[in-house]
Amino acid sequence: MSARPEPTAGELTCGIDIGGTKIAGAVVDAEGRILVEEQVESPATDPTALEATVASLVARLCAGLSVKAVGVGAAGYIAADRSTVLFAPNIAWRNEPLGADLSRLTGLPVLVENDANAAAWAEARFGAGRGVADQLMVTVGTGVGGGIVTGGRLLRGAHGIGAEIGHLCLVPDGRLCGCGNHGCLEQYGSGSALVADTREAAAASSLLARALLQRAGGDPAAITGPMITAAAQEGDRFAIAQLARLGGWLGRGLASLAAVLDPALIVVGGGVSTAGDLLLEPMRTTFEAELTGRGFRPAAQFRLAELGVRAGVIGAADLART
Repeated sequence: MSARPEPTAGELTCGIDIGGTKIAGAVVDAEGRILVEEQVESPATDPTALEATVASLVARLCAGLSVKAVGVGAAGYIAADRSTVLFAPNIAWRNEPLGADLSRLTGLPVLVENDANAAAWAEARFGAGRGVADQLMVTVGTGVGGGIVTGGRLLRGAHGIGAEIGHLCLVPDGRLCGCGNHGCLEQYGSGSALVADTREAAAASSLLARALLQRAGGDPAAITGPMITAAAQEGDRFAIAQLARLGGWLGRGLASLAAVLDPALIVVGGGVSTAGDLLLEPMRTTFEAELTGRGFRPAAQFRLAELGVRAGVIGAADLART
């Protein structure tokens, strides 16, 4: 845990970001600054142990500080009550009263939000999107997530489970997705898709992929996402083409979303965003080429996210303040 700070003026809240393997937590002030933070292992297969772990983490983080409330970001469908987890794909929650349970264990008000929504809110308030009232965040990692801020407010939908960007259907009857549908953006525009498609292309085009295969010891199955990004950043044309293909899929999906949402800004985060312009430029090019009414309307700006892995805890903490 980071060094204990001196108490500061302004309301303090605690943000928790629950993942399948790690739980991150921090105490955050009203300006989005982290005062103290800690990360622990996540007992994801045991809901009772997970809640106890979160409560213990909150107690350590808040010791000696006047904390008003706790915000929790969790991967899954969060009900409109912002307390119940309807379903989580990587954690053993089904209709779990997480907010009520944690409030009882911590003695503090607890608000629960989808983790991607929390990250999007953090970028809108304190990161790349600050000052922009209408924006869309897309996170490109193992899957594709995101969040929508419209009119300065987080868009959650009637049942609390809106903004599932990764499950926009791009290819009717396309690849089977983990959600049970076919052809979702996540199956073509995620880090997992990047790796799978690159391995397949490398196996079929060994000469084009020679440099990348050398990095992987000659085994296409050993190619990883960071390996592809590193090769592209060093000028490997095969790796650059793979990132461009990924960016094309993302740009196509975002253009469809823009037809409905008309965002002024698209913030791009997640692990694959470390590729920078190698990902952003093909995204932007495809987006502008497929945007409805192109040439007669303003196109959204693209920016890289600024807050990195801390966006989830910062956003969850700030949402608990509202």
